[in-house]
Amino acid sequence: MQSQQHSPGFTINLGEAGGNSSGAPVRSFRQRRRNRHGRGQRGEVMLPTLPGYRSRAERFDDLVLDSAERLQDMWGQQLSGVSFAVEEIPPNLEQLVAEGGAAPLGACTRGTGTEGPLITVYRRVVEHTAGGREELQDLIHDVVVEYTAEYLGVPPESLDPVYRRRYQ
Repeated sequence: MQSQQHSPGFTINLGEAGGNSSGAPVRSFRQRRRNRHGRGQRGEVMLPTLPGYRSRAERFDDLVLDSAERLQDMWGQQLSGVSFAVEEIPPNLEQLVAEGGAAPLGACTRGTGTEGPLITVYRRVVEHTAGGREELQDLIHDVVVEYTAEYLGVPPESLDPVYRRRYQ
């Protein structure tokens, strides 16, 4: 075993990845865990038909996809090649907050020669802005409509008749 001294009182021990000091192989948690008398977990904890089966992030992704598909059905040809993405937080969020600016709910990136346009929705910011689960779906749809309208250069009201302006 090797030992490196980085600063006074701080040492990093470098050992072999496959074993411990006694020479016995290291087993993962699942392999070490005792399951006496067949009382371990036998199957899925949550059935796929129950609402808790999918994570919050997966449900958020589904809502963004639903909004994007709705716009695609209405504006098919104009939205060909447009990609929709979900990211956790916007880049440089700490700097925006430190300067007193508001965090963006999404972004529209124009396409380059090799990549098409990209509309990004920031999950944590949208979830924080929404008042509850009921308002979350409407807010996601509004964000997708606003940034798609920005890309197309049209007012959001003309893009989707269901759109409601958030700041009135």
